Amino acid sequence: MPQPADTTTAQLDALRAAIAETSGAADSEAVDVAGPTELAGPADVAGPVRPTGPTDVAGSVRPTGPTDVAGSVRLAGPADVAGSVRLAGPADVVGGVPARFVGAPASTGQAAALLRAAAELGLSVVFQGGGSRSDWGNPPRTLDLIVQTRRLAGVVEHAAGDLIVVVRAGTPIAGLQRRLAPAGQQLGLDDPLGGTVGGAVAVNGSGPRRMLYGTARDLLIGVTMVRADGVVAHAGGKVVKNVAGYDLGKLVTGAYGTLGLVTECVFRLHPVPAARAYVRCRTVDPGSGGAQRVGRLLATVLRAQLVPTALEVDAPPGGGHETVLLLEGTPAGVAGRAAAAARLLGAGAVCTGAAPPWWGRYPWLPGDTGLKLTGVLSGVPDLLAAARAAADRHEMPIGVRGSAGTGVLYAGLPAAARPDRVARVVEELRGAATEAGGHAVVLTAPGPVRDRVDLWGPVEGLELMRRVKAQFDPDGRLAPGRFVGGI
Repeated sequence: MPQPADTTTAQLDALRAAIAETSGAADSEAVDVAGPTELAGPADVAGPVRPTGPTDVAGSVRPTGPTDVAGSVRLAGPADVAGSVRLAGPADVVGGVPARFVGAPASTGQAAALLRAAAELGLSVVFQGGGSRSDWGNPPRTLDLIVQTRRLAGVVEHAAGDLIVVVRAGTPIAGLQRRLAPAGQQLGLDDPLGGTVGGAVAVNGSGPRRMLYGTARDLLIGVTMVRADGVVAHAGGKVVKNVAGYDLGKLVTGAYGTLGLVTECVFRLHPVPAARAYVRCRTVDPGSGGAQRVGRLLATVLRAQLVPTALEVDAPPGGGHETVLLLEGTPAGVAGRAAAAARLLGAGAVCTGAAPPWWGRYPWLPGDTGLKLTGVLSGVPDLLAAARAAADRHEMPIGVRGSAGTGVLYAGLPAAARPDRVARVVEELRGAATEAGGHAVVLTAPGPVRDRVDLWGPVEGLELMRRVKAQFDPDGRLAPGRFVGGI
């Protein structure tokens, strides 16, 4: 809703004043991986939350003390303040909804001050990293302030001996990988869209290597976040084994920014493998026959205990399937396992040192409809067959690919397809996913399709999610309506 000019000016001034009033010790210097940044010091990540029980949601967040505040705030000058909060421009849109203001805090302390001011003004807030997933989820019901994390970037600490890294949420994943590479280490997280650490946590991102390393939720061992009221909270720590209690990091992972702003993350790392090989097998069987052959190949590979890092399948709209294993380890070990895999996959299997062009990419383009389909491993062939059958029935090109080794697939439907047909396909694939023991979620879609489908579909535990949301954001101002059930 448009606001009077005097109200807009007063609110802008209030947001800027909140950042200007933050003062104290400057943030500690951090390694820049994505251009000039200013990074928080140890006090931002070192304050552990107290152990809690499963039902103690509110107790998993504590107000910060004097030490926390001093460690998370830096001195801000007039020029810095003016650049930290501005009026939104035409490009400042989330899910088709334009914002009124854009804030870019440079520290956890500034982020806390900004959210505190937003709470006092009653502003609705959406968080944004690289913006690569701004069209995921439902459009926000209202949007006053976008809080960008682009200035919250860089590595705060890399403890190579402990295989952990403390990194700010606005750090691009690609930049973090480059920073870790000289130490022979990596974050075992793929990012198909080239986004940020915080963005991956917000949607629980993953890619092909999730089969071995897991998702963002599995790799996260500590988190610093700012609640809707501006209170800073810490959970987890800087060791792989943490105290028992309510895991705040796992709670906020995949919550689409509806519970708070993650400003820093602590991740477990893995060594960079000395060698890797891809074993590829192409099948051209049409229809469900090809999907069932893929199922037999998957079962054969999994029974063989080859310990693949990834087991992917690609079913392009033109027909056929390609199954690909990624094997990593020592040169001798990889060579032996690759040869064994090629024998198991049969005639036509080839070993290569390079991934196929489609590897780690979603099967859709900007503007298309993209779905995430999950199921038990034995249900993967049925999901592939259901997508092919829907494509034939509705005369619509549908591409499917994903982690067949974990039961997570993605489907892409063209932007030019009629919205009513897309809605029918979504309904059919949702039914197939349910029968396969999983779910179907529409990650992104054009507006006319969003108007016709429930992006999230039926979700168990919705009432519990609502209660958790009420604990963290009782006024419902963070990403309002973007998550499951309009949370």
